[in-house]
Amino acid sequence: MKKEIFKAYDIRGIYPSEIDELDVYKIATAFCEFVKPSEVVIGSDVRLSSPSLKKAAIKAVTDAGIQVIDVGEISTDMLYFAVAHYGYAGGFSLTASHNPKEYNGMKCVREDSRPISSDSGLFEIRDLASALAIGEEVLQGEINESLVIKKDILEDYTAKIRSFADFSKFKNFKIVANPNFGVAGRALDKVLEGTNISIEKLNYNPDGNFPKGRPDPLIPENRDEISKLVVTAGADFGVAWDADADRCFFFTEKGEFIEGYFVTALLAQIFLQRSGGGLPAGRQEKIIHDTRLTWAIEDIVKSNYGIDIATKAGHSFIKERMRKENAIFGGEMSAHYYFRDYFFCDNGMIPLVMMMEFLSTQEKTLSEIMHEMFWQKYFVSGEINTQVADVQAVIAKAREIYSEGAVKIDETDGISIDFTDWRFNFRGSNTEPVIRLNVEAKSQVLMEEKTKEMLMLAK
Repeated sequence: MKKEIFKAYDIRGIYPSEIDELDVYKIATAFCEFVKPSEVVIGSDVRLSSPSLKKAAIKAVTDAGIQVIDVGEISTDMLYFAVAHYGYAGGFSLTASHNPKEYNGMKCVREDSRPISSDSGLFEIRDLASALAIGEEVLQGEINESLVIKKDILEDYTAKIRSFADFSKFKNFKIVANPNFGVAGRALDKVLEGTNISIEKLNYNPDGNFPKGRPDPLIPENRDEISKLVVTAGADFGVAWDADADRCFFFTEKGEFIEGYFVTALLAQIFLQRSGGGLPAGRQEKIIHDTRLTWAIEDIVKSNYGIDIATKAGHSFIKERMRKENAIFGGEMSAHYYFRDYFFCDNGMIPLVMMMEFLSTQEKTLSEIMHEMFWQKYFVSGEINTQVADVQAVIAKAREIYSEGAVKIDETDGISIDFTDWRFNFRGSNTEPVIRLNVEAKSQVLMEEKTKEMLMLAK
């Protein structure tokens, strides 16, 4: 088994050269040994290798004498729902998220859908799995079907999603929806059943070949198709998901992409106004966010009498801090959005229904709202990755050069340094010698100038 497939937050590798059925059997066996669950929820995404890998996982768990709850083809956030909502002891999904079609892997959780990542047991599972002296013969033979319960969770999952918005307020929107050949379409059809929402479907039917390439809307070139279709179709807005549908991306009626940073700020405002009407007398709810881009979120939260808390990027860090603070909502610029009332987990469908309710109360278009709330005030570079020989050396150099005159220095995640009219964040990748830069400023000219300046520093 290649230990490199164990990443910071999940397991991922190329099938079958880096991860195969025997690897999954060993990992599932080690998962059971580590978690000691009374039952294990198992699902999978649409990848072509998922059925055979899932079969190996089910055999491993049942061979250990443990019951399997087979929830079928699911989004990753459905795994979180199944484990936490029904009170199961843990589970995992066979998925490689937004990676290209040749990849597969596993995302694992324990009770209450608490994440199992590198700092909470994933590497222990790796070591247990690597130590197993078993061969291909364990894959032979029949699965003990008496230990397998097939469970369709879509109805209950849909009811949970619908609880986050008042569907009676919805206007008769026309939207463009792009699941990128992943699993979001099935859930979307169910969630919007009985509404008058018109869906222009793009890359809608699940296809593990991912015929248009890597299923990741965060890649700029993957946005052109939906941007153009939103305009030509005359849609009110567009929405897209990655293949495992735990991230949600929005486009205005003009086809403009909305950064996850600004969606986080907007959803924070919605939650804060719901909880206290944006008034000082309202309950001071907490909002969690990463440190890469912050000003819009800080301003929105302050103006709505909430408390913003910055923490390290990454789902395990966000979820841990949300539980600790009992935060109502959390978000990352990567378009992961987390909800207290969704077991402190991320979900890719809740932002859509919340956006629909919000826009139903507005007279202005989404583009007009975004320009007025954010795009005329906050100018951002987008995340820029640069290969470097020594990430920490670049961070130390930035600290030395830019500390003087700074109004704020934060080393929660890499280094963030704020000035009155611009700020930057440098942070290293968890998996490769890459430094990630984000710059925001009070003007486009200043943002571009400072972005060039910081990139020169990273060379």
